[in-house]
Amino acid sequence: MTVIAVRWYFRFSLSLRDVEELLLERGVVVTYETVRCWCDKFGAEFARCVKAARPRPGSIWHLDEMFVTLRGEPYLLWRAVDEHGAELDVLVQKRRDKAAAKRFFLRVLRSNPVPNKIVTDQLRSYPAAKADIPELAQVKHVFVKAAARVNNRAENSHQPTRRRERQMCGFRDPQRTQAFLSCFGPIRQHFALPRHQMNAACHRAVLQERFAKWHGWTVADTVETVV
Repeated sequence: MTVIAVRWYFRFSLSLRDVEELLLERGVVVTYETVRCWCDKFGAEFARCVKAARPRPGSIWHLDEMFVTLRGEPYLLWRAVDEHGAELDVLVQKRRDKAAAKRFFLRVLRSNPVPNKIVTDQLRSYPAAKADIPELAQVKHVFVKAAARVNNRAENSHQPTRRRERQMCGFRDPQRTQAFLSCFGPIRQHFALPRHQMNAACHRAVLQERFAKWHGWTVADTVETVV
């Protein structure tokens, strides 16, 4: 049940207490703190498996930032997605200056190939940081106006985070927020299929394949013994 609890928490807008109640209905008695420990311990590993199993990322990066309030202080959540909407990485930072943009570029580059094109808004930190990174020197950089909504791929990627933020009554600790969102994006996308692009039978078949992969990633001797 550990595997199922972790999937529920990151896939759906459920609180830790919600997951505790769902498990109780199935005869599994645990506290919400136990569920938190499971998610902290195994969430990052599942997210890593999801990313490793995905197709090669697209060649276009869409980057954007959104404001989040943590303990009453404004922070920036930087996010990169490819042209297909697959989340490449996220990073919670206090600032949106050149150093912050460079830190984010380098983080995305650590786990993704160099893109052919980068699409951002007109924040001047992006070109300043890009100029300092040799791998990105020859990469085409396209600027879009926020009002034009050309960068919808990146802007729309914030919506699941906003919904989860409301459900959780806001994020709080920067480190815990970073850890949660690093798992939330990949795991949610693994199961959140584009239903408008497939019929019901195809959707069920693909989802069953995703379930099989998810359970195949579990290390039975490690995960299940925690229960």
